[in-house]
Amino acid sequence: MIQRRKAPGTAIAFGVLALIWGSSFFLIKLSLEGLSPGQVALGRLAFGALTLVVIMLVTKRAWPRSRRVWLHMTVVAATLCTIPFTLFAWAETMVPSTVASIVNATTPIMTLLLIPLVMPKDRLSRAQTIGLVVGILGVVVLVGPWRMVLTGDGISLPGVLAALGATACYGFGGLYMRRFLTDTTIDSITIAAMQLVLATGLALIAAPFISTGPMQLTATVVAAISALGILGGGIAYILYTGIIRTWGPARASTVTYLTPVVGVTLGALFLGETVHWNEPVGGAIVVLGILASQGAIERWIDRGARSKPADEPACEAATPPESRLPAA
Repeated sequence: MIQRRKAPGTAIAFGVLALIWGSSFFLIKLSLEGLSPGQVALGRLAFGALTLVVIMLVTKRAWPRSRRVWLHMTVVAATLCTIPFTLFAWAETMVPSTVASIVNATTPIMTLLLIPLVMPKDRLSRAQTIGLVVGILGVVVLVGPWRMVLTGDGISLPGVLAALGATACYGFGGLYMRRFLTDTTIDSITIAAMQLVLATGLALIAAPFISTGPMQLTATVVAAISALGILGGGIAYILYTGIIRTWGPARASTVTYLTPVVGVTLGALFLGETVHWNEPVGGAIVVLGILASQGAIERWIDRGARSKPADEPACEAATPPESRLPAA
């Protein structure tokens, strides 16, 4: 009975989280109307850090004292926050927010690509290797190199590479945390607060080099950068933590599949951005690669095989894998 009462609230939190993270790319584009990419990243981090520091104070959480934890968290802060936030903001000066939101879905694929580097003792399974290959194919479809050759109106390659660099940072940062911070007992809100405080500090150090230029603080720009930091950097972490506790990390991570949908919808409706057929198709192939890497497709095929009557072995061998998937 308790789980049934919690389910609707968790589902609502899941939907709100998808909206917050999916709208980040729309908000970045609005923020860039009056700020440089470096200023967008710094403002986003500062508002997020302030939100989580207030939460730390209200909930009377203690900051860790371990120097080792703080040193490792500095690397995590740089690779999960400062660098990718800056790269995504820079990317959106060259590509639509719709494309940036789709590229963001490649994070799990980038994680697989970096496992041999960060976790050398871990080997990719067959499912992970297949998922990696499919995901890379999805990126190629998303970029659409044929458009550049045939019409010259393809996506900005530097912009896509910057966005892919951001997701590579996400992949590296997640693996780094898994390797060096798995033994810590620090709760997720404190971890998030440490990340954003350190990331803000790093952004301030880099500010004289990457956050220069005039600012036009219109009401739209201020609202966008505030929402980007407070909601995306503060509230989202709390929602995500609650969802993980109720649904578990595997189910909670499926929010990744919804954020591109939100990002593409907002960009197309409110920014007038054109969506070419290869962009959502490429994103769908990337998601297919993620599912394949998690063994979901193999499980669906096995489930379909087990549901076949025992007296039809010949049909099983002759039926293509696609038709063995269970009905939705």
